[in-house]
Amino acid sequence: MSTVQIDLDMTMADVLERVPSAQRALFQRYHVGGCSACGFQPTDTLRQVCKDHNILDTKEVVQHILRSHELDQRMQIEPRDLARRLAARDGVRLVDVRLPAERDADPVAAAEPLDYDDSGKYMGLPKDTELVFACATGERALDVAAYFAGHGFTRVYSLRGGLDAWRAEAGR
Repeated sequence: MSTVQIDLDMTMADVLERVPSAQRALFQRYHVGGCSACGFQPTDTLRQVCKDHNILDTKEVVQHILRSHELDQRMQIEPRDLARRLAARDGVRLVDVRLPAERDADPVAAAEPLDYDDSGKYMGLPKDTELVFACATGERALDVAAYFAGHGFTRVYSLRGGLDAWRAEAGR
């Protein structure tokens, strides 16, 4: 795994380019960047964002973003590995988190659709249920996987590169 580096004098645009999940990490821990009241501009430096939100331990912010990035990397599964696991029928569940219109336009036979009307039904599953979430590019699915991990699930993954990569690499 490559080592990503960020520093306090980088713009948020640069931070997000290196660590796309930084905004989610900042919001989860510090409630920064999730809405207009706690937002920031792409041209703001990370140092300025910390100052504007009264975050005193700026070193910890950088460490938190980098730790979150490492966790995100471990929470992803390669398309070829998922294809192998599905073929082996070893209990992994592929969940398509795309919106219904997206799924209808481009269905994936191996995936069950996320029930947006009753997504809470998944919370009743055993916490060690292996779930792989997929969307077109992998970003939305990573958010969903992180959400489930935050609710105690221990075997949740995002399909790295999303369904686009799944089709390209696994021939689906």
